[in-house]
Amino acid sequence: MRGWPLGLVVWLLLLGAAEAYGATRVWQFFVQTEHGQLLDYFAITGNSIGRARVETIVDRVLNGISVLSLTVATVTVGFIALIRRRVALAVGAILLIGGANVTTQVIKALLTRPDLGVDLERSGVGNSLPSGHTTIAASVAVAFVLVLPAKARATGALIAAGFAALAGVATLSAGWHRPSDAVAALLVVGAWAAFASVFIVLVQRRHGGVTYGAPSTYATVFLTLISLGLLLGAAAALYLTNQALDVAVDDLSRRRLFAAYAGGALGIAGTAGLIVAAVLSTVHRVVPQLVPPLDDDDLPPAAADPIGEQVTIRLTSEEPNTQRLGGHPDDPTVKLPG
Repeated sequence: MRGWPLGLVVWLLLLGAAEAYGATRVWQFFVQTEHGQLLDYFAITGNSIGRARVETIVDRVLNGISVLSLTVATVTVGFIALIRRRVALAVGAILLIGGANVTTQVIKALLTRPDLGVDLERSGVGNSLPSGHTTIAASVAVAFVLVLPAKARATGALIAAGFAALAGVATLSAGWHRPSDAVAALLVVGAWAAFASVFIVLVQRRHGGVTYGAPSTYATVFLTLISLGLLLGAAAALYLTNQALDVAVDDLSRRRLFAAYAGGALGIAGTAGLIVAAVLSTVHRVVPQLVPPLDDDDLPPAAADPIGEQVTIRLTSEEPNTQRLGGHPDDPTVKLPG
């Protein structure tokens, strides 16, 4: 990492911009159009099928996600980075968590959800995109992937993806959020993860050299393939649901409703996996295995030699066994023993 790692920075910026654009497109289609609202409505209506079987797990997951748990998790993430002596990493991880959650709350407050006569039961609630609970869970999960040591990173990424997916699906199963709310939240977290990674890279740019750890190639490929498979399943369910949009939701069969619900859940899980896989693919470059201290050439003179000439000891040839303190001829001399 000598100078500016432009290739990595450009890739991270493009990735973050693409994820931010994806969140925008999700809002434009699923919130602003009747077509998108109907797809979301069918999915959240189908959550009643089998709810009793997962209600306990859903309640535990959602009850564990709160402002207090977010604070504790943020402190823990920062502590892990600091005990590894990575100040830039600690700041970047906290920036990711704080930025994603503030962005979600601002977006939710500013955007409006038009009443298109689709979901009359929830029409008075207003805009619910992005999901705050999903943002909390996903931002903390991704931050842990950043701060974990290289040996634990692959396993941690798989756990993080599962946790983020579980939180997003839980909001759907509980009827708190539509699938698009959770997907948009995951994309917001992904964008902030990319931008926080840029911050970490740029703060480290002046170091003369770093030692990169090995990439988590197998875990990245595995997580990417699983996520793409889940998204393909979501696309198939979306296609089946799209064929029944002209039927009233009360007239749909349980199979149709469950397909819509399952498609929404698969879409959330697949998005969560891809977001974590994107972070895992670059984290070994963003967070090198070894970052040496700055060279003396990179420091100002006072930092490189804080005492300066005042501590310079020069040998004199005027008398044997004497030393002159300082660099001026009038500086005093000291007698050396022997």
